[in-house]
Amino acid sequence: MDGTGLVGVGASAGGVEALLELVEGLAADLPLALLVVLHQAPTAPTVLPDILDRRCALDVVAARDGDPLRAGRVLVAPPDRHLHVDDGHVRLSPDPRGSPHRPSVDVLFHSLAVAAGPLATGVVLSGMLDDGAVGLAEIVDHGGTALVQDPDDALHPGMPRAALGRVPDALVVRPAMIGAALAEMAATAPRPEDDVDGGSRTR
Repeated sequence: MDGTGLVGVGASAGGVEALLELVEGLAADLPLALLVVLHQAPTAPTVLPDILDRRCALDVVAARDGDPLRAGRVLVAPPDRHLHVDDGHVRLSPDPRGSPHRPSVDVLFHSLAVAAGPLATGVVLSGMLDDGAVGLAEIVDHGGTALVQDPDDALHPGMPRAALGRVPDALVVRPAMIGAALAEMAATAPRPEDDVDGGSRTR
């Protein structure tokens, strides 16, 4: 990775509403790349990027296999394809389902943990069952950061509660405030050019 922070966002039932709140709070100069997985029917029309783009200061586009990861852009997984990252690029895969869903939040989060380590952030929004919980724990195990929608604020609290069961120390926040939380994290994150041994980094 080139030092760009990667943010994976996973949602299911009730997730469109939460995603709209989230993207409305993203600043136009946010120096992060965002990747979004929403559980959808395999034959669903790919309209989610357009819906989110109308409410977001960043460009929101449907992810395509081989797309480079760039700060200031939101990539949305298409229906019936896993979204993961590899060597600074997006990969779309029809691999057999490792969960009841394709795209899978866990698949995305696992790839972010491996590819970005402490530069990875996982966000779990409204949804049923537990997709994303295992992957969120992997992100934290690799030094990354976990954010979870407040279950009391979610239309369907199953995914947030499962995530908190795995990562009880995750930051619990309403979707409308996630943009501000990400901006603060990006502003305080160590820069690649900082000299770790020279004391220019703060903890």
